[in-house]
Amino acid sequence: MGQLRDRMEADLKLAGYSPSTCKIYLLYARLYTKHHMRSPAEMGEEEIRQYLLHMVEGRKISRETYRQIRAALTFLYTITLKRPTEVAYLPVRRKNVKLPVVLSGTEVQALIEAIHSPKYRAIVMAQYAGGLRISEACRLRPEDIDSKRMVIHIRAGKGGRDRYTVLSERLLAFLRDYFRKHRPEGWLFPGQTNTGHVTPEAARRVFRAAVNSAGISKPVTPHVLRHCFATHLLESGVDIAVLRTLLGHASLRATEVYTHVSVEHIGRVQSPLDLLGTPAAKLLG
Repeated sequence: MGQLRDRMEADLKLAGYSPSTCKIYLLYARLYTKHHMRSPAEMGEEEIRQYLLHMVEGRKISRETYRQIRAALTFLYTITLKRPTEVAYLPVRRKNVKLPVVLSGTEVQALIEAIHSPKYRAIVMAQYAGGLRISEACRLRPEDIDSKRMVIHIRAGKGGRDRYTVLSERLLAFLRDYFRKHRPEGWLFPGQTNTGHVTPEAARRVFRAAVNSAGISKPVTPHVLRHCFATHLLESGVDIAVLRTLLGHASLRATEVYTHVSVEHIGRVQSPLDLLGTPAAKLLG
C-alpha cells in the first residue's frame, strides 16, 4: 500500500484509535490489497464485496472477524480515500447470540491456585475480582489501585474509555504482599517489552497452562474471567445497571447477555405449574 498505508495510519492516529485497533485495521487493509494485487485506490464496492464473500465462504471467518474487516475497509474508503459511497451499503452480518462459557467458583479457585508466579496470579485475580479485560490488567499501574475508596481505576479501556471497578479485599491483600516483595516500578506488572509492562500474549500462555493444570475441560480463554465476574455478581443480586458500569459497557444491551447465563437466577424462578392449586394461582386469572 505504500504511501496509502502511511496516510491511513496517520488518519487512525488522528481519529484516536488505540494502537491495537490501528494494527488490526492496517492488517486487514493490507490483506485486502494483497488478495486483489491492486491498490485500494483502483478498486471500489465490487472488489470489497468479492473480498468479503471470499472471506466468508472460503475462509469461514467468524462474525467478529467480518465486523473488523468491514470496519477497516469502511475507514479506509470513508476517511483515507474520501470515497464513502463505496462502503455505504456493505451488509452487516446478523448476530448469532452465543452464551459465554462461565466457570464455577470452585473452578476459578483451582485456576488461580494453579498459577505459581505471583505476577501472573495477580493478573488472573484482578481479571476475576474486577471484571478486567486481559489488556487492562496487564496495563495496571500501582496508583490505579485506590485502597481508600476500594476501587480500581481502569485507564483507556475499550473505546478509549476510563472507568472504575470494585477492588476486592482479597486482591488488595495479595497485591500489597506482591508489591512489598517485588517493588515494581512504573507498571504494576512489568515485562521485558517495548511497552514496559507484561504482554497479554505472555499472560495468555500462563493462563492456558493453568487451565490444563487445574483440569478444566471447558473451552476457555482469559476473557472467561470477565464473564465469571459478571455472572457471579448478577447471581449474588447486583443490579444489572451497576454491572454495566463496572464492566464499562457503552450499552445495557451488551450487559444483558449475562441475564441469560445466570443459572442461579433461572433456578429461583417458580414455574406457573407449581402455583396451580395455591392461593397465588388466583393471580393467573
